[in-house]
Amino acid sequence: MRIKTVFWIVLLLVSGAFAFTLRPARPYTMGEGKQPQVVTDPAGTIRVVYGNGNKIVCTTSTDNGLTFSEPQLVGEVPDMHLGMFRGPQVASSKDFTLVSAMDKEGVLHVFQLDHKKKKWIVANHINDVAGSAPEGLMSLAADDANHFYATWLDVRGDRKNKIYFSKSTDNGMTWAPNQLVYKAPEGPVCECCKPSIAANGSTVAIMFRNKVNGSRDLYLTQSENGGKTFSEPEKLGKGTWQLNACPMDGGGLVVSKANGITTVWQRAGKVYTATPHNEEQEIGTGRRCSIASPDNPVVTWQQGEALKVTLVKENQTIDVGTGGFLKVARTKDGKLLCVWEAENAIAYKRI
Repeated sequence: MRIKTVFWIVLLLVSGAFAFTLRPARPYTMGEGKQPQVVTDPAGTIRVVYGNGNKIVCTTSTDNGLTFSEPQLVGEVPDMHLGMFRGPQVASSKDFTLVSAMDKEGVLHVFQLDHKKKKWIVANHINDVAGSAPEGLMSLAADDANHFYATWLDVRGDRKNKIYFSKSTDNGMTWAPNQLVYKAPEGPVCECCKPSIAANGSTVAIMFRNKVNGSRDLYLTQSENGGKTFSEPEKLGKGTWQLNACPMDGGGLVVSKANGITTVWQRAGKVYTATPHNEEQEIGTGRRCSIASPDNPVVTWQQGEALKVTLVKENQTIDVGTGGFLKVARTKDGKLLCVWEAENAIAYKRI
């Protein structure tokens, strides 16, 4: 009897191990949280930042996303915006990483990481008018010279959302006087769509969803002098979207010396890529899109709960899994690291 029992136990263990080896690659989880952001610095270190209640958490990989450190507390922001593109934002330069987050009173908090010291510290607020950013929607960018750039929706003056901008030249510790980039002629810009920002050398580009003549289209403005001045915003794509509501979907953009500016956004449930002055190219049906990897763009988007990654140059789409708010970064070994929300946790997978 004992021999038979041992036999069946061994058989079950062996068959279980065999079944496990046949399962397809699955995502792993980093911990509880929402709204992940992922960034790779020039050395190849990957950092994933996300929110958990009022806490901001960062986990790091130095082996191309194969393994990650234990989550590290970046800081806390009482009553922090978190959800629907609201939450911690991250950007990395050669020597520093910044994380920003907004509270519901409208303050833009900043935390700085010196890559050598490996310790997060509190920096000065970005917005110089208290409570001017209650909507909680903003983006960060960095260049190779340790300059950092921020754009956000700001209601100062008339309580209508406008596009504001600021720059830091001291590694994110202090910020220049805030600069009005755009005020819509009919009132606010689209109130619940996150603006995006990207930088390369002296080029800084901002994309936002406008509200003009009843249309909710994406517009692009550029600076060729490091953010000192910006061009008159121009609409992206040839089509338009007449909509008396906010889509709550801002898209994203990247800037490279080789490819210029590439954008991604959705209109009426279809996802498009577009470059300035050119016709948009449809990728698929869905929303919640983003873009990464300026020299070889990668687009993420969501079709229901199905998560998609599109390699723009190859015109190839990959199914990642299910969940929400997918982000991606290229690794030094040529893979893609995908991170997303999955049942109140942060999931990740290399593909």
